[in-house]
Amino acid sequence: MSSACASAVAASRIHVVTLTPFYPHRGDDAAGCFIAEPLRYLGDQEVSSTVIAAQPFYRGSHDEGEGSPGAKYRSFFSLPRGFGLPSSGAFLFARVLQEIRREHRENRIDLIHAHGALPCGHAAALLRRKLGIPFVVSVHGLDAFSTTQVRGPVGAWCRRNSQMVYESAQRVICISERVRQQVIAGTKNAKTCVVHNGVDTNLFAPAIRRTSTPLILSVGNLIASKGHELLIRAVAGLSQTHSDLVCEIIGDGPELRRLKSVAARLGIANRVRFPGRRSRDEVAEAMRRCAIFALPSSYEGLGCVYLEAMASGKPVLGCREQGIEEIIDHGINGFLISPGNLDELISFMRPLLGDESLRARIGQAARKTIVDRLMSQHQAEQLNQVYRECLV
Repeated sequence: MSSACASAVAASRIHVVTLTPFYPHRGDDAAGCFIAEPLRYLGDQEVSSTVIAAQPFYRGSHDEGEGSPGAKYRSFFSLPRGFGLPSSGAFLFARVLQEIRREHRENRIDLIHAHGALPCGHAAALLRRKLGIPFVVSVHGLDAFSTTQVRGPVGAWCRRNSQMVYESAQRVICISERVRQQVIAGTKNAKTCVVHNGVDTNLFAPAIRRTSTPLILSVGNLIASKGHELLIRAVAGLSQTHSDLVCEIIGDGPELRRLKSVAARLGIANRVRFPGRRSRDEVAEAMRRCAIFALPSSYEGLGCVYLEAMASGKPVLGCREQGIEEIIDHGINGFLISPGNLDELISFMRPLLGDESLRARIGQAARKTIVDRLMSQHQAEQLNQVYRECLV
């Protein structure tokens, strides 16, 4: 394409269809917030967005979430559990084909942005084959080929379909370099790039007044890989020297009962709170009043909650060998421990709990990191650039 045509693409308004399995809705306003929030800013950059939020029929129907850009919520047939994952993209394609065809005829679609290889990326690849609409696909986690989620012959089928998606996409957008390396390891011909998730820095902002309450906060699904048991054990180790220490773990999941049992056995059941899943506003408020945010997760592509805590001006503790290692400068804007290392976790939390000025310094550096390069506006700008490069 000539330079004149490339300039025309860069300046023109384009129409992008976002096809996603997660998006804010009334039952969960945090689901897919990292997809919804940049759309507000993409509109200012001459990008018109149509959002199709797709869910397997057995998960029920969703309604539009308060304060999120409107989406068309669509359910489609799929076999339950991982067994149905490799074929779900074909069913989703059949569900949305006529709708996409009609939209393309009435308001030309320049690009489809699919989130996740399966099912949305697979559906987008089939739409490209049928309608000629190019697509990009975002990869949001380390299980880039769904072979950790699904094992055996069905997992191998997932891998083949994911590879086809990555090879067919105009661009594979990875949320971290660590995720990109996972994609490259399984698909050498994929055209990859990294676009980190951004943060709504108005919602996630420092408290007006500093808090002296020794509250350790963690937010995440209650599954083993998140490291909540390690955190509870660290709280037990610190409780002897910090008599008023409290830990709050926001989230829900299969580990809840076991984690409560661990806290009880360690004699700190009264120090560990499990308030369950909370709204986005409630999570932001919890981040403003905590002293430290800690999520010693051993399987994290990036982790939006780390970025949100940093935007809130809090010291953050995460694990090495995860996506967040690309953001945290150890000892400057946060701390990194080796996965599963209890002694390291305690050794970094102890001075933070005892030194308010240290917490403030680390928290200010964390906030600056986000404001300088990881706001939702930055994410939108990078996505806009990727979209237009794919259309040249």
